[in-house]
Amino acid sequence: MTIIIYGIKNCDTMKKARTWLDGHGIAVAFHDYKASGIDRASLERWVKEHGWETVLNRAGTTFRALPDAEKQGLDAGKAIALMLAQPSMIKRPVLDLGKGKTIVGFKPEVYEVALRVT
Repeated sequence: MTIIIYGIKNCDTMKKARTWLDGHGIAVAFHDYKASGIDRASLERWVKEHGWETVLNRAGTTFRALPDAEKQGLDAGKAIALMLAQPSMIKRPVLDLGKGKTIVGFKPEVYEVALRVT
């Protein structure tokens, strides 16, 4: 099973997650969705599993820079469209463990449980 970490190369949270994974000997493939984009199917899966409110990074500068009209009336469809147009709005990292299981964001204690690391 290949674990894939999705995110942006220069993101501080991504760096923390990758350092943690490396420190625990967990090999991952990296998908930079700012450079390579992201497909609708992946976003729809993540939103279905976690909710658009978790996947859409509303605290980031890209989202905050949107006109107020684009921030109004958000729902899953609109959030997915925003993230497709500007992948920087996807919360980072997204860790795909395979078999339909993902983790959004980085919390060492969540990674420990999900990856059964001690």
